[in-house]
Amino acid sequence: MRTARLTFAAAVAAAALALTACGSSDDPTDDEETTSAEETGSETGSDDAGSASESGSEDASESGSEDAGESGSEGAEDASGESVTFEDVADDYPGISGAELPIEIDHAFGTTTITEVPERVATVAWANHEVPLALGVVPVGFAAANFGDDDGNGTLPWVEEALEELGAETPVLFDETDGIDFEAVSDTQPDVILAAYSGLTQEDYDTLSQIAPVVPFPEEAWATSWRDEIMYNAAGMGVPDEGAQLIADLEAEIDETVAQHPELDGATTMFLTHVDTSDLSVVNFYTANDTRAAFFDDLGLTTPAAVEEASASGEFSGQVSAEQVDQFDDVDLIVTYGDAALVDTLEADPLLSQMPAVRNGAIVSLDGSGPLGTAANPTPLSISWVLEDYVSLLAEAVSSNQ
Repeated sequence: MRTARLTFAAAVAAAALALTACGSSDDPTDDEETTSAEETGSETGSDDAGSASESGSEDASESGSEDAGESGSEGAEDASGESVTFEDVADDYPGISGAELPIEIDHAFGTTTITEVPERVATVAWANHEVPLALGVVPVGFAAANFGDDDGNGTLPWVEEALEELGAETPVLFDETDGIDFEAVSDTQPDVILAAYSGLTQEDYDTLSQIAPVVPFPEEAWATSWRDEIMYNAAGMGVPDEGAQLIADLEAEIDETVAQHPELDGATTMFLTHVDTSDLSVVNFYTANDTRAAFFDDLGLTTPAAVEEASASGEFSGQVSAEQVDQFDDVDLIVTYGDAALVDTLEADPLLSQMPAVRNGAIVSLDGSGPLGTAANPTPLSISWVLEDYVSLLAEAVSSNQ
């Protein structure tokens, strides 16, 4: 596995900070889309649980602040040797006013204004803490993981590596088994709360906003791309330039890795989900609105026509009857959660076995509870940690179909 690269340290203000937030009461999603998104989030660990732990929280937060204060990202360059700033990519993020403070961030619930760089950063929901960690800042608290957490300590392996590289202890872990632990978040006394990738409700947002300014998702719950997750959270930290550089670094790393596997170029790929081996009468799949399927585009893969059509609905998943499996005749590669037994079941089914990808054995089955399966939903630190392994699995499978 590749060690996650901790490329930047954000500059922080020395004085006490004043951040302001103002929100609208507009509902960001309709009920149907929100439900679909929440289901998607739950599979990626959005409902991660873990016992709250305050071990080393003070040391962790102080370490992050000191590291951030001592080193900046001026002159940082991406893997191609080019320096990237927010100004270079501003057109891609119209919801962020700019790189200079105060920074206004438009989002699903209104607008949050960041007037100074926060010293104490808390995050809620899935993977938002990876942004400050990647930028050299240790959050004062973040959600514990119980999805993909192979050692049960509440942190994923790439997060453990990041903390170790920063010389920090694990900060407070919020137990989100039953939703956001508002009291635990408040106890960390944050200056800002990052939640760009989340399923916050209006009520959640309003409650958190009483604690500190909040940066929620730009438009749809659980639909924030890894790029937007980085940029919106970095803007919430007052350092969008560092966010732009981190994105450029990851893009360069992805391009370099994918270039080693030309067999992936243009391969039509779909991500099957909710596969019930006792009932294969329907085929469930993620649409391009889901971050797992959207990541295929970064890897040089293409979206099958049937998946593209289903994506137009705005839903995170689609479904077709097994009798209509010929809709997937253009699919070169299938990714799904499961084991060898699931693959055997697909290959033995009289209808699903007619899919070229199934017939040719071009299937990547991931352990949904393990780190690699978890990282199929790309996050700022997990991308580097699993990229080579994930791409190699995809390349090996698609080669069987050529």
